[in-house]
Amino acid sequence: MKILNLYAGIGGNRKLWGEDHEIVAIEWNQQIADIYKRFFPKDNIIVCDAHKYLLEHFNEFDFIWASPPCPTHSRVRKLFHTALPIYPNMALYEEVLLLEGYANCKWVVENVISWYEPLIKPCEIAKHYIWSNFYIAPYSIETREHFSSVEDLQKLKGFNLDNSGLTIGEKILALRNCVEPALGLYLFQQAFKGFQSSLSLEIDGHQEPQAPLAELGK
Repeated sequence: MKILNLYAGIGGNRKLWGEDHEIVAIEWNQQIADIYKRFFPKDNIIVCDAHKYLLEHFNEFDFIWASPPCPTHSRVRKLFHTALPIYPNMALYEEVLLLEGYANCKWVVENVISWYEPLIKPCEIAKHYIWSNFYIAPYSIETREHFSSVEDLQKLKGFNLDNSGLTIGEKILALRNCVEPALGLYLFQQAFKGFQSSLSLEIDGHQEPQAPLAELGK
């Protein structure tokens, strides 16, 4: 299966997808892209504008995941009264509408819970808003709002950044931006639930039926 992983970061959402797929990862920050490549050397990592890449290539994939930048939407930023008002980045909704209107593959757009009522109704899981073109069954996941150390975040997300070259602050940001791997796997499974597959994907020890590779994305 051919997968497009936009705004890839260090690859939290992708961590449990396995190595049997052709994955194109898009990341703007070269240093973060290099770290992603260390964790997932088989993936094709491209350093470029993910928003532009999606518009130009969305019809080339069987599954698309997008996690656009969240700071302008986050409730946390608005809580800091010293932060200047800024326009929410509408690239988020542009991508949802593009995929709703034109994509023939399965897709997910993930973001934080916003400080405003979302303009397009999402599914809500833990601290995430999820837009998709498939049904997502209710799901609970361990998540925490605040961490005091890199070690706590690394344990929760399953990534060790000790030799990454990042500062402590950069490590914390990269890990907080990292989607929980279990959630990434769950949504991947939900996209193709109800089909038979040779893929070995499990949640809590239970294997979900998946689509044959030839049927994925149809």
